[in-house]
Amino acid sequence: LHRVDRRQRQMCIRDSSVWNMYGNYTAILLIAAGLSLVLSHYLKLLFTSDKKSRYDYINKNEIKRLWFSFLLFTIGATLLLNTLFYPTTWLWFFVRLFLSSMMSIIIGVIVQNMLKFYFPFYIEKRLKKLRYSPRISAEGNVMKLLSEEEEDVYLDEGMQAEENAYSVDYDVWIDEKTKFTKIEKYNGRLHALKCDKCNYQTLKVSKEEIIQPSTLDEEGELIKFLSCGYCGQKSRKSHRIAKLNPKASTTG
Repeated sequence: LHRVDRRQRQMCIRDSSVWNMYGNYTAILLIAAGLSLVLSHYLKLLFTSDKKSRYDYINKNEIKRLWFSFLLFTIGATLLLNTLFYPTTWLWFFVRLFLSSMMSIIIGVIVQNMLKFYFPFYIEKRLKKLRYSPRISAEGNVMKLLSEEEEDVYLDEGMQAEENAYSVDYDVWIDEKTKFTKIEKYNGRLHALKCDKCNYQTLKVSKEEIIQPSTLDEEGELIKFLSCGYCGQKSRKSHRIAKLNPKASTTG
């Protein structure tokens, strides 16, 4: 009986050694991958000088990359924690793995909610700053952002129709010295707004409906249906659509 116990103990120690070695390597790789993902993201932003490109990159990738890097880091940290105890029995190994996994899941839910409900406030401020920061032309001149009325001359009929339907929003920058223009395209459906009911920035446009199309003589009307992704609050807002502009010209 003592020989059997000793043999089982030796097998457990050997298995623990193998687990500690490979688990440790895997944990380090996962942690390194998570940190590399965050580092590569901010290095990409650092070396992207064009403000519109930075805007699009942040808008499309930042929350996803932070979430994936957190998952990699957390899984790696959980594995690493379970390689620090040596020797061990399989029973205590599974108990420790279960407890550490539950703790990681709890932390993951907290971080996910922060990225979903709180982080958009911070991103929205950065995106707004990038969108309206002065552009510099190839000649080194500070460009001017045209108003909604001024920019129509530089937008073709299709672009104006997109703006009137609120599906796309265009910003037109002009170098007043050289007359060089730069047109930037943005999503007309605004980023999540602040919900009046739950106070989270989770209110988004779910549907748009044109009640009255605009004509050359009359303004049109568009209804935006909004829904909160957190509390489910629903609302709608009416918007006027500008009259069609017969003098708009297409620029190359």
